[in-house]
Amino acid sequence: MSDRYPGGLIRKTPPTITPPVDGEGGSAPGIWTLEQASYYTKTGVWPQKVIPRELYSWGDGGSGQLGLNATANTSSPDQVGALTTWSKIGAGNSSSVAIKTDGTMWSWGSGNSGRLGQNSIVYTSSPVQIGALTTWSKVAVGNAHNLALKTDGTMWSWGSGTNGQLGVGTAINVSSPVQIGLLTTWAQVAAGNSFSAAIKTDGTMWSWGSDSVGRLGQNSTVYTSSPVQIGALTTWSQVALGNAHSLALKTDGTMWSWGYGATGQLGVGAVIDVSSPVQIGALTTWSQVAAGNSHSLALKTDGTMWSWGEGSFGAVGLNNQISYSSPVQVGALNTWAQVASGNNFSVALKTDGTMWSWGYGSNGRLGVGTNGINVSSPVQIGASTTWLLLPKMPGANHVLALSTL
Repeated sequence: MSDRYPGGLIRKTPPTITPPVDGEGGSAPGIWTLEQASYYTKTGVWPQKVIPRELYSWGDGGSGQLGLNATANTSSPDQVGALTTWSKIGAGNSSSVAIKTDGTMWSWGSGNSGRLGQNSIVYTSSPVQIGALTTWSKVAVGNAHNLALKTDGTMWSWGSGTNGQLGVGTAINVSSPVQIGLLTTWAQVAAGNSFSAAIKTDGTMWSWGSDSVGRLGQNSTVYTSSPVQIGALTTWSQVALGNAHSLALKTDGTMWSWGYGATGQLGVGAVIDVSSPVQIGALTTWSQVAAGNSHSLALKTDGTMWSWGEGSFGAVGLNNQISYSSPVQVGALNTWAQVASGNNFSVALKTDGTMWSWGYGSNGRLGVGTNGINVSSPVQIGASTTWLLLPKMPGANHVLALSTL
């Protein structure tokens, strides 16, 4: 018996992997056994073709978070070391975490509250390996805490836990990764400012940590130190956390938000807080979301980019400093491939491999070679056409990016 699976054929025979294989959510060509297909679907981690990937950083480097063996800011992309084996990246407030293609995990920057996972609170300005494991698959970096998934579907956390955001049942800081429960069905993680969220392989969504202004989506403002399911739906596909608001997509392409909405970042046409998920408009064509400090971004399946929320410093990219409470298209292009939002600024990739930024320019975070100059419309960062991946970076003042050779 055989059946089609996107990108490959499933059958009860030994597998023959035929590259290229995309480990970033695209097709996974090859011949898979039924057991393999089930495992890869459950974890969301398909075998990857090894593509050389260099790591670059820029922006605020005061705590060593750029990984450049210094504590200086930089206003243009600088390569972090000489390795070409980086796979996943995350940028938080004064710290960075990355996973290599060999499954090892590395961190650098501020060690405050144990957020580096190095079993200490020491700062470091160059990547240092977290433990010796080779089974890390995904990472999310928040304001002062981190979440990660292993290839076995387990979920782990470390860093600041004073609001229960580590999900380990207590409100304490942890300086080395600790497992959250015993489940092996976690598929996606997101970390914000003192709160966390995750999606399981069954499509359910869970949250924990600080619930001020309803940021957990639990229809309350009660804090929780362990994962609690948001409603009863099994159709969640993507979640992104900002400073105090959340965005999520369902499998039907609809977009939802909840939490703090004082600057319109919820996109629901009003400046109100919402403690349970509410749909943004009625469209079913949303493909990606990014939540920043107090603004939001999203892509549609047609490649157009949309933004809303706090417009100060030009963070929404609409050539002004006006705040918007509903999504507005950024320009007229339909070639956007990926978006990321930070502390009052944004970064995006196009399908041609170019990278663009806009918003608050302090500390060189826009990467355009200047410091302190705000930009209210997307401007290209350099001339490279080899950019591959941006991190999720809620509240961050620096950027990490991966580039192919």
